[in-house]
Amino acid sequence: MGMHKVYLGLGSNLGEREETIRKAIAMIEEKVGLVIRQSSLIETEPWGFESGNKFLNGVVLCETDLSTRQVLRTTQAIERALGRTSKTATALHSQPIAKKYSDRPIDIDILLYDDLNINEPDLKIPHPLMYERDFVMIPLKEIQ
Repeated sequence: MGMHKVYLGLGSNLGEREETIRKAIAMIEEKVGLVIRQSSLIETEPWGFESGNKFLNGVVLCETDLSTRQVLRTTQAIERALGRTSKTATALHSQPIAKKYSDRPIDIDILLYDDLNINEPDLKIPHPLMYERDFVMIPLKEIQ
């Protein structure tokens, strides 16, 4: 099986943001695959909710032999390991819950996976909101 290119968006607005993103990237490299490009980190206002905590956002390009589902499970496990709690409910119930945006130590989104188009309740690739989010598109364009 060949290698796949997956772009992952990273965001953090709680705690040691840069440190958390660095740890997330190290864990992605260990569990998902080689990180071959990494954008600079940009500081952005929260999107979709009010918070005094600004986000640091970046994008990495990873080479992986994992399937889209395996990447999803792995990145969710990394989020949990780094202290993210709000996404776990989706994994426990087959019904996707309404995900409210909130402060979080780490957020990892699958943006692109090769040229695949996937539209399932809990997995949409390309990420459906990425084109309206500068905090995704600016770092993505930097490394594409």
